[in-house]
Amino acid sequence: MQLRRTLAGVALVAIVVGACQATASPSASAGASTGGGSTDRSNIDIEVVTHGQASDPFWSIFKNGVDAAKADMGVTANYAAPDTFDMVKMGQLIDAAVAKKPQGLVVSIPDAAALGPHIQAAVQAGVPVISANSGSDVFQQLGILTHVGQDETIAGQKAGELLKAAGVTNALCINQEVGNAGLDARCKGFDQGLGGTTKVVQVDLKDPTGAQQSIAAAIQGNAGVNGVLALGPTGATPTIAALKQLGNTDIKLATFDLSADVLNAIKAGDMLFAIDQQQFLQGYLPIVFLTYYNLYGLVPGGGQPVLTGPGIVDKTNVDKVLANTGKTR
Repeated sequence: MQLRRTLAGVALVAIVVGACQATASPSASAGASTGGGSTDRSNIDIEVVTHGQASDPFWSIFKNGVDAAKADMGVTANYAAPDTFDMVKMGQLIDAAVAKKPQGLVVSIPDAAALGPHIQAAVQAGVPVISANSGSDVFQQLGILTHVGQDETIAGQKAGELLKAAGVTNALCINQEVGNAGLDARCKGFDQGLGGTTKVVQVDLKDPTGAQQSIAAAIQGNAGVNGVLALGPTGATPTIAALKQLGNTDIKLATFDLSADVLNAIKAGDMLFAIDQQQFLQGYLPIVFLTYYNLYGLVPGGGQPVLTGPGIVDKTNVDKVLANTGKTR
């Protein structure tokens, strides 16, 4: 209910709020119409730079949101990401995007120490910036207009509370990118919400077979483990395979984020739930916000992040979500 109220508020705020605390200014050439007629938005160029590749199941949905908003708003939006989780390359992509002198920049911030100087340079150059997905804890200090995403610590706490309610007392947190601030916060929040014993297991998802073996070894090597939390679909798939390899049906499994494998596992009873941060909205809303910021000086948030999660997908709603797989989920 709270999530629905938050999103409803976002829709209203995007139309009526005119306050802005960041240093960048609306574009003077955005072509805003003051007489209620048509508005030319073809000269609004928005650059999007994230740490996730568009070929990834999660980020493909994020990009679907970017593309849908681009079409709905009638603006230009270009998506870029490094080939792997590479903060040096991502910083270079941000610099290249700013050099185009766009009317807006959308960035994810998995590592504020590495990316902060590049983002601050964009703000100082007069480019309006919105962060998305990761960066809810640092966007204000970087001069960013607002943040669209999920508070990862809160979401991790929710996952811990739900697994605790299911009887889990000793769990593994499967982290595919240790050092990614958002993923680390998920494990931290999970530990807080569970209130039991947790252990972080690092895996290399470029080697799915190796990841499966690492997870199986961690389960066998930690006596009393009765729960596992994956931090994404690509981590959930080898975890499911590891549990089947061990023939273990007693361990409770949950994950962050959605994919066909995750949803089918929930439907089959192999997974309790998934945390849904609704990444389609994380791609969609920043494009809408930056469009209206350029046209009318409007920006939502009031200094607070615009939350898109956590939502919960379990057996009660999985069929509805499955119907939108590959589109908005």
